[in-house]
Amino acid sequence: MDVSNHPELDGKYLGKISQDFIKIADQIKEASYQIRKRGFSDFPIFIVSNTEIPLGQLLYKNDEVGTHWNYFVTYVDEFVERNIIAKDKVDDFKTNYKNADEFCCLFVIDGVFTKFIFIPYPED
Repeated sequence: MDVSNHPELDGKYLGKISQDFIKIADQIKEASYQIRKRGFSDFPIFIVSNTEIPLGQLLYKNDEVGTHWNYFVTYVDEFVERNIIAKDKVDDFKTNYKNADEFCCLFVIDGVFTKFIFIPYPED
């Protein structure tokens, strides 16, 4: 997978992702908290894809929760094991990882397009 910058993210994806994310943000935030609290990982990654993928665990299926995207959950370790994040770039990833109490780390997969984004959780 090519994890590169792509100018279409802002227009094409951000609106759809934001609309979806608002619907399940509370559940995602709680999942992130539980992953970190239970010591599974300090760096949870939520994958959004409009198809089923062999990465992470399916958390929410789009047709079951009324979203455009399917949501999967995994950790930085799986991304390293699958060479999505190079071993020598893990420290860079962790340095750039935003506060998990305030932001969700999403990995968008749409065909060959892939991109990490951090989206803020809605304020109560």
